[in-house]
This record gives sequence, structure tokens and C-alpha cells, in this order.
Amino acid sequence: MCLVVAPFMAACGGAKDSPSAPSPSVPATLTAPVGDTPSNGEQLDTLRPTLTVKNTTSSQTSGSRTYEFQISDTNNFSSATTALTLAGFAVVVGKTGVAEDPGGRTSFQPEQELQPTTRYYWRARVVQGTAQSDWSPVMTFNTKLVGYMRAGELYDPLIHGETVGEIIGSTDFIPSKGIRLNSNTSYVRYLLPATISNGEFSMEVEGLRANAPGDKSKVFGMQDGTSDYITNRYRVDIQYRGTSGFPPNAITFRVLYGSDDCCKYEPDTDTRIRSVFNLDPATTYFWKFTWGTGTEVRTTVREGGVDGNTIYDVGVPARTGVYAPAQHYTFIGTPAGRSGAESASIPGAIYRNVWIADHPRPQSLGSALR
Repeated sequence: MCLVVAPFMAACGGAKDSPSAPSPSVPATLTAPVGDTPSNGEQLDTLRPTLTVKNTTSSQTSGSRTYEFQISDTNNFSSATTALTLAGFAVVVGKTGVAEDPGGRTSFQPEQELQPTTRYYWRARVVQGTAQSDWSPVMTFNTKLVGYMRAGELYDPLIHGETVGEIIGSTDFIPSKGIRLNSNTSYVRYLLPATISNGEFSMEVEGLRANAPGDKSKVFGMQDGTSDYITNRYRVDIQYRGTSGFPPNAITFRVLYGSDDCCKYEPDTDTRIRSVFNLDPATTYFWKFTWGTGTEVRTTVREGGVDGNTIYDVGVPARTGVYAPAQHYTFIGTPAGRSGAESASIPGAIYRNVWIADHPRPQSLGSALR
């Protein structure tokens, strides 16, 4: 029996209509943001830059939009949650959830200082609900050209008219090149805050030429205190010999770990004779010296800079002794000492991108100079 409800319907025991399902939401279509500042390739005067993009456009007016920023010292970006710090500086930064600025441009500033004198790559994208845009075109900037010195680590770009060391004698800062030593008795010295017994001392040098005047001419070195350099018990000298050297134009080195009797390390005569190179003053050479307790001392030279071809790579076992100066001085060029100026600095040598530390040089450090 049906109950008639006039004039509209009859209520019966039959099936009822099901409510309609909600329409599925459609993800927004988003354009990629566009990098605004810093301008591409800009040289900055800060280690904490503010990155700004021009806001995206969206097919949906409702729903909040947030931005994701990525900064890296290479063009191989990591995930947004990855952060990498080297020597106290950030080299990879990822930040999500940056709220869109309604003014038309959205900005982000890293919470930590970036590595100095470094070329950085950056990009951004926008997220709205489940949708995300493409990344903005990758842009670059260079962080501030500045050096620093602290326990266990020193960096000196020498490219911006100043040094964290002490200049001795006649020198000039050459624009875009570095500091030039003008005489045999010119050098830059650094008194390290703490002794480094195992480490790396490296730099870029140009202005070195074959058949130059001099004997056991020094590219760079280290010692204990300020006593005579040649007789110092912790002397390190890295040489490119002049015309009076044996043989002329040879690369070699000598290292003392506290005693000339037990702990003097240098290549033998045959190795030195095989290590003659006609260096070109217009070419940049990357010089690196490494030392350690119970391991070896080694000098490496690359032609063309940090990533150039290796032309010299000689190590000598250093099994006895410890490199332990009470006052650890390091030099580009060296003091003359009792051997005289002919065995000291090389006039015309130009230095930049100096690194001294108890750990290897970060690969990207100094990339703003390349």
C-alpha cells in the first residue's frame, strides 16, 4: 500500500535516490617564477644575500601559494631538505614554505652565511595545494670576495686589494690578478691562531718564469716563530729554482719536522733533476703542499689553475717526527734568512686564492675568481 502525498509524490517502500558524489578538485596550473635579484652573475658584497623572484600566475585564485628556494655551490641541486655546511659556511641551502608576498615579488634570505668568494647557483618554484610549478631558470651570483683566519683554517683571496696577513716589503695588488711580490725580500706572512700539524697549504700563482735570477728561490713556506728562516727547525720551503739553482728551473721542496738529523724530508737528487719545468709567466699554476704525522709530505703543481693538468706530483715518506711549531708562521714568498735574497722570494710572482687548513680545500672555494 502506498501513501499518496498530493499533489507531489507517493511514498512507497521502493529504493531511494543516492546523493551525488562531490566533483573532484582540479590542481592549479602554475607558471614558473622568474628570478629577479640578484641579477644573473652579480658580484655581491655580502655572505647572506636576499633572493627575490617575480611571483607566479595561477589558474586558481583561491588557495595560498608558497615558494621553495634552492641554493648550491654547483649546478647539481639537492633536495629541498638537504643542507650542507663546510668549514662553518653553508654551501647547499634548501627552504620550503616561503609565503608568497602579495606585492608581486617574494624573497628569501639564508639563515647562515654562505661560503665567501664562491659562485652560487639558485632557483625557485611555487606550490599551491597539490600542484607545483616548474623551477625558475637557474641564475648565479658570487658571494663577497673576502678572506678570514681562524683556528685550523685560513683563506685569503688577495683579489680585492687587501689581505688577512701582514705584508713585508714592496708589493702591489694587481686588479683581477692578486698580490705581486716586487723583490726577493717581499713576502706576505700569516701567524696562524693555532698550529696545524696535518694539513694543506695551497694557492694559485702566476708570473713564474723559466731562467729567472735566483738560486733556491721559494714559492711559499712555513716555519716556527720569527728566527732565521734557513736554520729554522720547522722550516718548509717549496722551491722553483732560478738560473743559479741545481738544476735551474727545477721544482723541489724541503721539510723539517723539528730536527735536521732525523726528520728532514726532500726529494732525492735524481728526482730533482727530472723535475725541470719551463714555467710560463702568463700561465696560472696551482701549487699545493700537504703534510701529516706518520704519513708523507707532498707537493703538487697543476698547470692552468685548480682544475688544470698535473705537471708535478712528488711525495716523500715522513714517518718520524711531528710538525709542531710553537708559533706557526706561513708565507707566500719567504723571508731571506742567512742564505740571502737569492734563495728567498721570486720577484714578479702574483698570488691569489690562498688556503691553509687542517683539512682539504673545499672544491668550490674561490670559484668566484675563475
